[in-house]
Amino acid sequence: MSDLNGTFINVELDDSVASDPELGKKLEEACPVDIFKAQPAGVQVVEENLDECVLCNLCVDAANAAGKSGGVSIIKLYE
Repeated sequence: MSDLNGTFINVELDDSVASDPELGKKLEEACPVDIFKAQPAGVQVVEENLDECVLCNLCVDAANAAGKSGGVSIIKLYE
């Protein structure tokens, strides 16, 4: 599992999501603030964009639609 932290947001990707290039493209398209970058081997989280997350859950929805429920987790690190 990939676990990357910003100051305000934590993104967790299940290994099955992180290594899925087709889902990587969908995550990159879905995210309005460019947190995900599709790679030939899967998906990369763009760390410098983590704190731009608007908690829209479009990435979570994309993973769920691809049959990878729980594969993407967005966690607020604040109250």
